[in-house]
Amino acid sequence: MIAPQGDWQRGWPAPAKINLFLHVVGRRADGYHLLQTVFRFLDHGDTLRFTPRAEGDAAIVLATPLPGVPPDSDLTARAARCLQQAAGVRQGVTIMLDKRLPMGGGLGGGSSDAATVLLALNRLWDINLPSQELQKIGLELGADVPIFIHGRNAFAEGIGERFSDIGALLPPAWYLVLVPPVAVATADIFRSTALRRDTPVISSGDWRPGMGHNDLEPVVVDLFPEVARHLDWLRGVSGEARMSGSGACVFAEFSGKAGALAAYDRLPPGMQGFVARGLERHPLRD
Repeated sequence: MIAPQGDWQRGWPAPAKINLFLHVVGRRADGYHLLQTVFRFLDHGDTLRFTPRAEGDAAIVLATPLPGVPPDSDLTARAARCLQQAAGVRQGVTIMLDKRLPMGGGLGGGSSDAATVLLALNRLWDINLPSQELQKIGLELGADVPIFIHGRNAFAEGIGERFSDIGALLPPAWYLVLVPPVAVATADIFRSTALRRDTPVISSGDWRPGMGHNDLEPVVVDLFPEVARHLDWLRGVSGEARMSGSGACVFAEFSGKAGALAAYDRLPPGMQGFVARGLERHPLRD
């Protein structure tokens, strides 16, 4: 059984995330880094649409493949196949992606897309797996996928898959996000010998907005002068700015939309970015 036709015709949002801080607190024996971070969702992102394949056709087809990304490696296609296999689904799907989030930007674009595929097809294919099961499937695809399925702003630990909800701590806020013209490969940053891996652990209950830093930022800034330039400009406007994830995007927080837009209007020629509101939860959470 699949969902009614009306559900197939809607667009499914895949929002951006930012890391309000990101500490590397250790490393596991298998090489995975142990992290502490706070994820916050933004009202800016990609949109996915799905069309069921004909009966008996179990193919997963990307109608809008990403340039330079082999279809078999695309996270959206991999997410659909993983769910198909986990639930024994024989229905195929065509996936259309309206891509707004930059690749290699640290905003979780690919992970968010994959999570939205799992959330959407869980409904459209009438599977109805619980969130925890979807998160397990998502973790096989990438460490950032589970937070988008969890769907609430959270303090995350481990490799980024253990969550403590902190929505009540986060005030309403708007963000100016700058998108430097570079793509940062996350794996390269985590392999760097310059990366600090011993930041002291903090308790999720002790964290408050404004605390912490991004341990990956110094490594990225050293490798990518454009990231450094964008950070410097943003700090000159707002007083404080940080990099999200492993970069390249950087952001500053404002208490209101007007302040964020005023800063956006001052962007130098050639510098790109967007203004977005911080969300209380993922738009598909409820």
